[in-house]
Amino acid sequence: MSKWYEEAVFYHMYPLGLANAPLKNEEEIVVHRFEEIKKWIPHLIDLGFTAVYIGPLFESSTHGYDTKDYKTVDRRLGDNEDFKGFVEECHKAGIHVVVDGVFNHTGREFFAFEDIKKNRENSPYKDWYKGINFWGNTHYNDGFGYEAWRNCFELVNLNLWNNQVKEYLYDVIRFWIQEFNIDGIRLDCADCLDFEFMKGMRRMTSQIKEDFWLMGEVIHGDYSRWANDEMLHSVTNYELHKGLYSGHNDHNYFEIAHTIRRLFDGNGGICKGRKLYTFVDNHDVERIASKLKVKEHLYPVYILLYTLPGTPSVYYGSEWAIEGKKENGRDEPLRPAIDIEKQCQIESPFMNFVRELGKIHKENEELSYGKYRELVLTNRQYAFARAAENSAVIVAVNNDDKKAAIRIPNIGNITENTKAVELFSQKEVKLEADGGINLELEENSGKIIKICY
Repeated sequence: MSKWYEEAVFYHMYPLGLANAPLKNEEEIVVHRFEEIKKWIPHLIDLGFTAVYIGPLFESSTHGYDTKDYKTVDRRLGDNEDFKGFVEECHKAGIHVVVDGVFNHTGREFFAFEDIKKNRENSPYKDWYKGINFWGNTHYNDGFGYEAWRNCFELVNLNLWNNQVKEYLYDVIRFWIQEFNIDGIRLDCADCLDFEFMKGMRRMTSQIKEDFWLMGEVIHGDYSRWANDEMLHSVTNYELHKGLYSGHNDHNYFEIAHTIRRLFDGNGGICKGRKLYTFVDNHDVERIASKLKVKEHLYPVYILLYTLPGTPSVYYGSEWAIEGKKENGRDEPLRPAIDIEKQCQIESPFMNFVRELGKIHKENEELSYGKYRELVLTNRQYAFARAAENSAVIVAVNNDDKKAAIRIPNIGNITENTKAVELFSQKEVKLEADGGINLELEENSGKIIKICY
């Protein structure tokens, strides 16, 4: 029996921004913004999303990744009961919930670091962090030094080789599963985490919940080092993310095709058949609508997002093609507040297109399980198949600013009884005598064709 995440389409929510929470956590009161966040659930259903990655969620000082308390929902969003209710509503709607696990570092207000500041060499937590030394200092003038994530000293690196730290974090995860009934964790900075820590997490979570999903944030490298039978189920596909925008900006589909061959082709590619988490933007990178030189390229980009090997994910707001660029290194423009009720009243052809892609992905299991096969490749046109035993989906995209004619070769098993339908238009597609297909692609567009042998 297949696991839910094998067919999932994710919606990525950054709740502090989406719900218009203040940038700093300075108020004593709890503000129940999850009531607003719950209003997004019908929108997720409408667009065909089957899973939501939401985070960071837990008590922090500012942006959410400087954790103060792993077992308390950030008061700017609500309380634990609010989040529990959100998960329940999602599950009723058939939507799985994945949260951020920020286990590489904590904030300076975390109890263990506060104890070190108070008790210095006598603190029982002095070995909970990397690089603690009582002869150094930082610009915070604590009177001691420590290792920080990328020299951001508000983020103190945890020592995951310390068994007490590991057991504490495993206890946190057990709490999240038992208290909130979450379905998975996205590991922040997974490429910085200790492998043995992640192996222990995989063993523990699988025992508690057989279909619990672990996905890691990994930027570069051989993704199979993290995504394998012992550690994580998946990682972020930053390699394809880069190709999806630059391959269109440079009119170079060879870049995208090369990435897919390297990662997935042959006997599983270097990813050895693992399904990676595919995205075109997120809370850390500029919006795809701001990156593309030709805005109409959004259409072929999203066709590829939903049809290439991987688990597709859409970042909140991008279904309306909203823009967002970093300003002086600040991420806030990437994480805007959106009033979902007002936004949904705006007619959006692109949102309708995303809805259609969600429907196509759901109704055609080849896009989840089908074997990838490259069919046509030029700088400006690209076609491939996702083939199953008795059917296939053929995808063809065009990044040119004019129409293009391409020929799809016979992918095999084509007979006089074979039927082919273009899924956007639901029009029958003519098969030539040799089993090939002559296609005309509109400018900056694409087609998805279903073939049943």
